[in-house]
Amino acid sequence: MLNDLSGLITKAREGDKRTIAVVAAEDVLILDAVRDAVAAEVMTPLLIGDKGKIEKIARRLDFDLSRVDILDNREGAAASARIAVSKVKSGEADGIMKGHIPTGDLLRAVLDKGVGLRTGRLLSHLALFQSPYYHKLLCVTDAAMNIAPDLDEKVQIIQNAVMMYHQLGIEMPKVAVAAAVEMPNSKMEATLHASLLKAMNREGALTGCIVDGPFAVDIAVSRKAALHKGVDSQVAGDCDVILAPDIEAGNMLYKALNFLGGAVCASAIIGASAPVVLTSRSDDERTKLYSIALAACIGKG
Repeated sequence: MLNDLSGLITKAREGDKRTIAVVAAEDVLILDAVRDAVAAEVMTPLLIGDKGKIEKIARRLDFDLSRVDILDNREGAAASARIAVSKVKSGEADGIMKGHIPTGDLLRAVLDKGVGLRTGRLLSHLALFQSPYYHKLLCVTDAAMNIAPDLDEKVQIIQNAVMMYHQLGIEMPKVAVAAAVEMPNSKMEATLHASLLKAMNREGALTGCIVDGPFAVDIAVSRKAALHKGVDSQVAGDCDVILAPDIEAGNMLYKALNFLGGAVCASAIIGASAPVVLTSRSDDERTKLYSIALAACIGKG
């Protein structure tokens, strides 16, 4: 059982270390995070970008690159992204990390219909939080990828989160489908989706997890609040996953947990044939390290 995010580091150290291809690695914050991940023994980096700039930054950071592979590319970040994708496809890398490149350019390479890493599954963002106010790790999805997912897309977002939990050794994660209220309301699509997702789970069309909702967030994370409101559910107050109704709600919850809730997180985009680490420049050092460790743990998706 994974009880806190430090367990990702322990798990990532088990067996052979995963190789993470770092796209446009000539960035001080990214190389700082990679140096920490190497020191923690959670991954083997493959740095792709301008070798001269990478080496110059590494000297400033006191990051010894003598045992680190660098693929010199001076044709721009988009070319570095294509190289990283090719390394995953050839089996030379197990994941991708965003460096000094716009997210759109990186994802275009990942999703390229001809040479990308498509699997037929929807790509979705997940964030695994450790909060001082919750008794276990909590996944929030989707806070950064899918803007207004329809019912089928929400099924796939849940499946991606469940796949991650299974790879982390948690067999039956509990999924709370979030909304503003607990009763279906024809004017609130999130509540209707929640009822349908719950029914699909009960009927065996959505497996490997327990789904319930619609739940307001207080009911999803507080057993006391659930009982006070008369909600008796295996998921209420003990959920592993909160499925946000749309990207706006997911992003607000993500940032509230990070900046107001005292939480730390690990995040990645999954659904491609390898996980993609998209750390923000505002993420702290622990979040970046844990995100790399998460990608190393789930390996090829």
